[in-house]
Amino acid sequence: MINNIGVIGAGTMGHGIALSFALYGYDVTLYDAYANQLQKALAEITAELALLAEENFIKTEEIQPVLARIRLCSDLKQAVQDRDYVIEATPEILDLKQKLFKELDELCPCHTILASNTSSLKLDSMMAAVSAKRKQRMLVCHWYNPAHLMPIVELSCFGNMPMAVYTEIEQLHIAIKKQTVKVLKDVPGLVANRIQQGVAREVFSLIEMGVAEPADIDKALKFGPAFRYATTGQLEVADFGGLDIWCVVGDNLLKEMDSRQEANGLLKQKVAEGKLGVKTGEGFYKYEEAELPHIKKAFMKKLIHQLKASEYYT
Repeated sequence: MINNIGVIGAGTMGHGIALSFALYGYDVTLYDAYANQLQKALAEITAELALLAEENFIKTEEIQPVLARIRLCSDLKQAVQDRDYVIEATPEILDLKQKLFKELDELCPCHTILASNTSSLKLDSMMAAVSAKRKQRMLVCHWYNPAHLMPIVELSCFGNMPMAVYTEIEQLHIAIKKQTVKVLKDVPGLVANRIQQGVAREVFSLIEMGVAEPADIDKALKFGPAFRYATTGQLEVADFGGLDIWCVVGDNLLKEMDSRQEANGLLKQKVAEGKLGVKTGEGFYKYEEAELPHIKKAFMKKLIHQLKASEYYT
């Protein structure tokens, strides 16, 4: 039975994953080699819990018990030596992950399940240096950002582990109210990221062609397809609309749409100009530095409201 969770990497994804497990009663160790990053993660977790309380998602008196369930560690052995499940959220560098998993294989108990939050690296490659027995207890476990608010978790089921182990992992994530997606084939991007990139490719193309301003393109998505997608999947939408209609529209429209095999040129230009979005104050929109805390908080609030609403549609 999985009781003790270890999270490797206290950055954007790692601290949110740690928070998610601690929120639902699990004992969590959060490891990072840099003490300042651990303190930053703790401050972020504390602020995120305060916002959850402000939005009545949790009670204020729950905050301290949740924080008490998270132990910060800068020593890897101490962080994982008694863990049942360890998930890494480190940079997407294959060599780094291979070395980390080899070390985890040696430091963790034999029953420990090891997971990677990657969505771009292959499981076979990442576990190349671990023992044969450990390979039967390894998987890709891909979360979406922010991890404590986005319900989805993609779980690999590639045939390397017994189904009983997979089911145990699936039940673990269901226990923390995540919607699990069983991924049967190891393809780049898994499921959700591939769908997202398909949408993004056409959105960037529409901007590049000058079809509409960014705000109107976002409005078309939010109050058009995405309005349905919040509660209804694409295959359900197709069934309700009629597959014959979708077939005709596909024949007429797809040949007119963007089919490039690399990032949009406009996107590359923005990056070259240092216009990276919120982090630099400008992307497709401009963000005043003084307004950023308010903008970020408003973004999180919308996700909390949507998370509450999503419980009615599970």
